[in-house]
Amino acid sequence: MYSETEDVIRALAENAEGVCRAYLPAGRREGSYWIVGDLQNNPGRSLFVRLTGPASGPGAAGKFTDGATGEHGDLLDIIRERTGISRFPDLLAEARAHLGRPQPVLPDAPMARKSKAPGGTPAAAARLFAASVPVAGTLADTYLRSRGLTQSGRMSALRFHPKCWHRDEGQTRRLPRPALIAAVTDGAGLCQGVHRTWLAPDGQGKARVETQRRAMGHLLGNAVRLTPHDDILVIGEGIETMLSLVEAVPDLPVWAALSSGHLGAVRLPEGLQRLYIAIDRDPAGRRAAERLTSRATEVGIAVRVLEPRLGDFNDDLRAYGKEALRHYLAGQIGLEDRHRLSG
Repeated sequence: MYSETEDVIRALAENAEGVCRAYLPAGRREGSYWIVGDLQNNPGRSLFVRLTGPASGPGAAGKFTDGATGEHGDLLDIIRERTGISRFPDLLAEARAHLGRPQPVLPDAPMARKSKAPGGTPAAAARLFAASVPVAGTLADTYLRSRGLTQSGRMSALRFHPKCWHRDEGQTRRLPRPALIAAVTDGAGLCQGVHRTWLAPDGQGKARVETQRRAMGHLLGNAVRLTPHDDILVIGEGIETMLSLVEAVPDLPVWAALSSGHLGAVRLPEGLQRLYIAIDRDPAGRRAAERLTSRATEVGIAVRVLEPRLGDFNDDLRAYGKEALRHYLAGQIGLEDRHRLSG
């Protein structure tokens, strides 16, 4: 019986060296193996990936073992570790993208009667965004200002919905709550998804619920395009993190990928010359930055990593203020882009 997962793993194994070069670029080929320090892509000789061998069984191509830790697995496990992608459907989508395969189109199921449009689709996301209102003067504005963010009112990618349905995991009852809504768009500017942040009734923080954020639609490869890019672009994870950079340096073009897993997979626009990756100060953020750096440099884009002093740049903004953050960024931004600091 056909299994797409097995087919993808087999195709990855047939292209094992290419996978290793993309996801473990600190290593190198030695004979029939790719040798690297560990799954975190550190230099060394502890982890080895078999590049040739049978399709399955002992000595199969695509299998790895770390001699220091005893970890072992296949190339799909390596992709999971290097991108931080946790949802298996997104992991398969990442593997398909690396292999150059189209994403599957599911056939329409026969319906005896007209049914309600499903949630979670790009169309449903676009409807929610269209039903929302501009941020200025709303609880979303109050929330963002409580985090030191004053520039969101001019950003068309952000909106507010006063009664966005919310349901915690394992619960059956939904409740309407105010929410910050962010459009996730593709390279053509089409809405492919939305990100929801549910807010406290007074806007002074997030809602006191277990699940405070949730995304819907097609996210992989797309982003919340907060400001238009030109020949440079700054990409990071969270919306508040990237708005913090705009607060300090209004002339920076910024996108939010929403998570470390999606950061490593963002599709870069044509004509981009310099890319800045604004990481969160954690291992997942660093791994995602390495993945995106590898993809960018392969197509000739110069890359610099922007690293906060604290957990993320919103922590820095609230702790030190925007003038101190601008001064701190001046030491990380390239000379060719320093003029933006005075904008």
